[in-house]
Amino acid sequence: MTPHDSDHDDLTARLRALPAERVPPARVWQGIAAQLPAPLTAPSTPIATASLAAHRSRRQRWPLRVGLGMAAALAVLMVVPTPVPHTPAPSLLQRQADAMAGEYQQAIAALPSADVTDEWRPALHELDASADTIRAAIAENPRSRYLLGQLQRTYALRLELTQQAVLSAGLPT
Repeated sequence: MTPHDSDHDDLTARLRALPAERVPPARVWQGIAAQLPAPLTAPSTPIATASLAAHRSRRQRWPLRVGLGMAAALAVLMVVPTPVPHTPAPSLLQRQADAMAGEYQQAIAALPSADVTDEWRPALHELDASADTIRAAIAENPRSRYLLGQLQRTYALRLELTQQAVLSAGLPT
């Protein structure tokens, strides 16, 4: 047996002699209880009741604050002017299409006014609708030279068809 073994046995005996449970004195428990938060369900002291009321008040103010914040943000949005989307300047092709449309209108106005017979009207309306569609396509794709050529072709066909309608009505051009 070594001296180390005797120390070990002595410590083991002392550990076994200690009580299995140790209960702190009542004043220690009172100090611990004072540091714990008050129960939210049933306050037992006036201080705990005041603490619970303050907690509920803060909890009830939160939705009010959020609502007021949202109302203020909405008011700012209503008062602050929103920028108007900027319409880009017409492109060169769009200006050419506008000039072409003006020339076409002048050419139509220069023709003698005559009532076009019903047989010519559907074709003339179809060409007018085609010209409107091509103008809308040019507005969407302002760099398409092909569309400008189609518009020029449509206006030329419309003028030619109008001249034929006037001639068929028996009026001089």
